[in-house]
Amino acid sequence: MKKTSRTRVLTGGAIAAAVALGGFGAYSASATDEATTATQTAAVTKADAKNKNTTTSTHLTIEAATKAAQATLDAAEKENQRVSVAVVDRNGNTVVTLRGDGAGPQSYESAVKKAYTAVSWNAPTSELVKRLANAPTLKDIPGTLFLGGGAPVTSKGAPIAGIGVAGAPSGDLDERFAQAGVASLTK
Repeated sequence: MKKTSRTRVLTGGAIAAAVALGGFGAYSASATDEATTATQTAAVTKADAKNKNTTTSTHLTIEAATKAAQATLDAAEKENQRVSVAVVDRNGNTVVTLRGDGAGPQSYESAVKKAYTAVSWNAPTSELVKRLANAPTLKDIPGTLFLGGGAPVTSKGAPIAGIGVAGAPSGDLDERFAQAGVASLTK
């Protein structure tokens, strides 16, 4: 097929029109996106202004978490125990960990899991161990460890943090040290 200059001009014009319309569509989409974003922002601002759609939660400061962790470690060292200590926030995020001199390699992870377990159920982990008789699948929840050594930190009855200790010869000792950390926050 032989192309004439008229065919080339028509084809070029069609391409130019398509590019121009494509650009117009992109500009329209951008304008729509900006308008939608502005509307959504106004709606969120209005909803937040009434404080009916938001919540606040209490968390330990890094200073308080460090103080509790150090008090826990100090309690263990007074009894010549080599432990690791973890403090987690209400959401289970690790805030502070301290690994005592000579603490076993497994103690770090165990301390974090005990702290997470204590704050998740707002109960000492030694109490939670007893619940396994009635609900044995609790131990299958990821990130948890149902052994003595975890203690919740509360404010107005609600859990705000967890302290976990691992490395002493028994969970009872681990938990006693964790309770020393909790007690340090009331001084």
